[in-house]
Amino acid sequence: MTTFSLLIKPTSADCNLRCEYCFYIDHLVNGEKSPRMSDEVLEKMIASYMQTEQNNNYTFGWQGGEPTLMGLKFFKKVIELQVKYAPPGAVISNGLQTNGTLISNELAKFFGDYKFLLGISLDGPPHLHNYYRKTLGKKPTHALVMQGIERLKQNRVEFNILTLVNNKNVKNAKEVYQYLCENGFNYHQYIPCVEFDESYNLMPYSITGKEWGNFLCDLFDQWIKDDLNRVSIRLFDSIIEYLVHQHSNVCYMGNNCCQYFVVEYNGNVYPCDFFVRDDLRLGNVLTGSWKDFLSSPIYQTFGKEKANWNNTCISCSYVNLCHGDCQKFRPGVSEGLKTLSTLCRGWKMFYTHTFSRFKMIADKIRKNLEIHPRELRNYKKIGRNEPCPCGSRKKYKNCCLR
Repeated sequence: MTTFSLLIKPTSADCNLRCEYCFYIDHLVNGEKSPRMSDEVLEKMIASYMQTEQNNNYTFGWQGGEPTLMGLKFFKKVIELQVKYAPPGAVISNGLQTNGTLISNELAKFFGDYKFLLGISLDGPPHLHNYYRKTLGKKPTHALVMQGIERLKQNRVEFNILTLVNNKNVKNAKEVYQYLCENGFNYHQYIPCVEFDESYNLMPYSITGKEWGNFLCDLFDQWIKDDLNRVSIRLFDSIIEYLVHQHSNVCYMGNNCCQYFVVEYNGNVYPCDFFVRDDLRLGNVLTGSWKDFLSSPIYQTFGKEKANWNNTCISCSYVNLCHGDCQKFRPGVSEGLKTLSTLCRGWKMFYTHTFSRFKMIADKIRKNLEIHPRELRNYKKIGRNEPCPCGSRKKYKNCCLR
């Protein structure tokens, strides 16, 4: 059986915050306040997943909404069931994405004891983070997040910082990066905020492709100065992983979207976190099997749409690094349109600016040679009037830089 991981939403879209840019809060049905995963659904999901052949590696991602609303008792039940149904020699990984505001000492200790890896949402220093990330009562949350992080540190819980790059912090890559580093956060993920209205116009808090490109270039320039061997940025790590091993470890870089399943609080199963829609419902864990979900025509068709690129992608030098980009960023893909990703321009700017240096890093890793940041910092940058490395035969200023 094909291996896959689970992204589980035990509280569905329910959350103690009301971040303006949240794409998921509208999934609360008729203002439903407290959707919660039942013990029946939880046990069936874990037991059936543990019966599949996953090379003895089982990956659970707990997300929302806000999964810590389930409380400590729920996660103790999770561990109890994982131990109960785990096959001999199984390696079980638990990750949890949280806004960090509800992390108690007891919860932090539990996550530390059972080696959960947490992702904490933090959009930068207070004036940038608090602009969108507010409580139900419209109060700022930055201080609450930092309190939660301190409790994680005290209990030696491993965590990454997840920063949503939106219209308020997109021009502040250097400030955001330095703030995270100054606080001792050395594991970063940067996620582009791209949301559309019904007419496929970008929502006000979203970013453009050019803004994304400038952000990533500025981020890279900060990182490459002195932090190559100290700070882990998931995007950069993934690029190096691909260049060294020809393996994509993030879904947007792959050529097929059949990589994991989303399980809602009621047991309904979907192909992707961004596509929890009635027409893409694959079934329910209480009545269906993972084998059925994997072979579902809906799932297979959805996965193949990833490679249904715009014709422009065919001649792009960087297509193997994105395969058309995430379907969410390609407006109209659900209607069969072969649109370019909204971020395409930004990706080209970024790869044009950095790709030669990523290749140098990858070459040295393959040869087991030491990497000196200075030789990467001083690597010759492409002039505005030079040919664009993307292969278009245009000048850089008239192509990816434009």
